[in-house]
Amino acid sequence: MIFISLGTQKFQLNRLLKKIDVLISEGRINDSVFAQIGYSDYLPINYGYKRFINNDSFNDYIKKSSLVITHGGVGNIITALNYEKKIIVVPRIKKFNEHVDDHQVQIARAFYDNGHTLVCKDLKNLAKIISNSKEFVPKRYISHRTAYIEFIKKIITDK
Repeated sequence: MIFISLGTQKFQLNRLLKKIDVLISEGRINDSVFAQIGYSDYLPINYGYKRFINNDSFNDYIKKSSLVITHGGVGNIITALNYEKKIIVVPRIKKFNEHVDDHQVQIARAFYDNGHTLVCKDLKNLAKIISNSKEFVPKRYISHRTAYIEFIKKIITDK
């Protein structure tokens, strides 16, 4: 199963949802697909969707999926990485009115450069990237959160 998650911020990502519909109708995606579409106003035709899902459902969909396609939200990316899933990041782009700036392109690039994800900025390449994802082995993500928290605690308590 392919799970698509577009997050909960008030931005659309219609171009991705439309492209997935096209690829399914062309027979280029044969897996089942489910999408959490958030504030997008395009409603998928060829696959299941909900606007929003709770955290337990979100985690269940990620666990069941063989591939996660997500916007460039750090929370979505890290959650999928923690479940060791293959991920294609489709960053929101300002010129398509998908966000206020292009910071998601930078986030997507950082995870890609570190070997954790694949990236698809230009959706004309999406079918090929989905196909290539079958061979992709993501680098394991190691969080340094605990170390950062301990470092900050030490700074605070040493004053």
